[in-house]
Formats: sequence, structure tokens, C-alpha cells
Amino acid sequence: MQPKVADQPQPGEQTPAALDKAYYAALYKDELLDNILPFWVQHSKDEKYGGYFTCLNRDGSVFDTDKFMWLQGREVWCFSHMFNKIAPRQEWLDMALHGATFMEKYGRDENGNWYFSLNQQGKPLVQAYNIFSDCFAAMGFASLDKAAPSDRFKEIALTTFNNILLRQENSKGSYNKAYPGTRPLKSFSLPMILCNLSLEMEHLLGADKVSAFIPTVLHEVMDVFYQPDKKLIVENVFANGHFSDSFDGRLVNPGHGIEAMWFIMDLARRLQDPTLLRKACDIMLDTLEYGWDQQYGGILYFKDILGHPPQQLEWDQKLWWVHVEALIALAKGYVFTGDKRCAEWFLKVHDYTWQHFRDAAYGEWFGYLDRQGQVLLPLKGGKWKGAFHVPRALYQVYSTFEKQ
Repeated sequence: MQPKVADQPQPGEQTPAALDKAYYAALYKDELLDNILPFWVQHSKDEKYGGYFTCLNRDGSVFDTDKFMWLQGREVWCFSHMFNKIAPRQEWLDMALHGATFMEKYGRDENGNWYFSLNQQGKPLVQAYNIFSDCFAAMGFASLDKAAPSDRFKEIALTTFNNILLRQENSKGSYNKAYPGTRPLKSFSLPMILCNLSLEMEHLLGADKVSAFIPTVLHEVMDVFYQPDKKLIVENVFANGHFSDSFDGRLVNPGHGIEAMWFIMDLARRLQDPTLLRKACDIMLDTLEYGWDQQYGGILYFKDILGHPPQQLEWDQKLWWVHVEALIALAKGYVFTGDKRCAEWFLKVHDYTWQHFRDAAYGEWFGYLDRQGQVLLPLKGGKWKGAFHVPRALYQVYSTFEKQ
């Protein structure tokens, strides 16, 4: 897929800053509507027991029937969101309701916390240790309430959100394997997600509650986890916010940092804060520059902020979600700030992503590449990949370009 810009340059010329937004809007919208969403509609619905299959081979055939609550919630959100934002297609609403019915019936323990996984029939497999199951359940039911307003959907979303807030200081509770007190770390993932989740649920929480909530998550993301001397965000810090010189404390996940910055850009737009918008865009570009593999292209999965060997053996893999989140952040950065670096990086990341992750033969996109850009696993979905990052990114990019 060749990048398209206004006044396409000749080989060797400098890429112009003016992106052909109309071209990319159409390209990303067509990919979403003609390729990605039909793939999940055709292959992921479990007609016998309810809910969704997410463990799908390259051709969409099912290779495992376990159901992961965070991916169930994400798919409910996906089809509700498309129904709300693109067109009220009954097929999409039916998909969302299909997953929500299964989740509501089987997904929570006696305390209202969402299990991590169930078997095909809905019996629990893995306990409710992972708060991200709750985050995406809240997100899914909140979006579904917009598509099909229901007191039941509202109650599930709000109760789940309140449980998240109660658990946020020790989200794993009794399932936390860390020994208490020796190295008390807190993770970047939850405040990052709460930036986005609060906006997704604003119609239920109310503008005043969201406005009161925003400063806390902004502080965590932009002041606590962001390391200004390195211009990067780390994944874990001490409970008091200080840097931890340890494997976990030195860990940088470029994809998380980049994804968080488009959440912050959206918050900055809501707050009408150009300084925050500019800072988020700059951090995103710094993170992308840091994470880009200069040898083979693409964005590395993990790095150590001090340059030590990462503990994650998969540190040099190239993952789908990292690249599509970068495309969202670059599209927003370009449209919201006009920064030509965002346009140049968008073309670069677009070219890599569409060449390496998109599967022209069977639809949907691959998830996992080796460092050289070769497909590691031919699956289209599994325990970690479902109907979320790719469709959300395609929607976000096309709608960002289309509305400007």
C-alpha cells in the first residue's frame, strides 16, 4: 500500500507535510466496513451457547472455544459503537446484544467482579483477578446503552465502574502475587484506561462527575508516570510516584504511551486546553521516535528506559495494536495541531502497518510479527486479540480525517 499525499513526491524528494486526508478517510472507512467488521460478524458469534469466539485462525475458523471477558466486553463495545457512530444497522446491534446477553448471564462472580475467562458454556475458568475485564465490561454496556437504552445496561455499567474505582488501589486483591511492602509498585495501565473510559461513560456519569474525575487521571499519566528527563512514560512506579530502578520500574511499552496520548488529546480538546494538547502530541512523537526499530522498521514492543536488556523475551516483536494505536495518535496529532511531523510519521507507520499486518487473502489483520516483520502467528484472534483495536483504529482515523 503506497502512501498518498497531496502532490506526491518523486523518489528522493522530501515528503510534503500535507496529507491527503480525504483519501485516507475513504481507505480506512472502506477497510472497516468491507473487511474487518464482516469478518467478525461471520466468524465470531457462538450461535449455540452465546457470546463470541475470539480464538480464530487465519481463515476465521475457531481453534479454541474459551471466552475471555475483557474481549467479550470489547466486542460488545465495538458493535455498539459502530451502530451509534456510523449507522444504525440491525446486524451490528444484534451482534452487540448477543454478547451482552452472555456476559450478563455468566460473566460476574458473587461480588459483581468480572471473571477473566469462561468455558464455551459459560462456566468460570479463571477468577476475577484482572480489573481490565471490568473496564471493558463497563465500556461495552455503556456503549450498548446508547444503542439500546436500558435501565439494566445502565446499572451494569455504573456498578462495574464504581467497583473499578473501589479496586483501583489494589486491583488484583487476593490474587496479587507481589509480596506486600518490599517494592510497592503501581501500574500505568489503569489510569491510562480510565482517561478513555470516563469519556466513554460520560452520558451515564454526567459531565460534572467526569470533569471532577479528569484532573486525577491527568495527574497520574502526565506527572507521575511520565519521566520528563527521558521524555518517556514508564509502566510502573513506586506507590509514592518515584522511579524504581528495577525490571518493572524501567519498563517502557511504547504502544501504551502512544495510545494514552491520543486519550489525553481527546481530553485536552474537551477541556479546550491547547497547552495540554501540545504536550500530549510531543510526548507521543518522542515515544514513537524512541520505540521505532531503526534496523527493520516498525515499533518495538518493550524497551528498558535505561538501555538495559528487557526481561520480556518478546521485547522485539511487532504487535498489531501498537501500530494501529500509533495511527490514531498521529491522525489526531496532525488534525488537532497541524504538526507536519505527525503527517510524516503517519505515512511511515501506515506504510509499515498495511504492508505487514493486513491480510489480503482472508480478511482481518495479523497480530504478531517477528522483528523482521514476518508473521509469527497466523491467527486473527485469540486470548489477547479480538474485535477491538483494528476496528477502533480504522474508525478513529477515518472519522478524524473526515470531520476536518
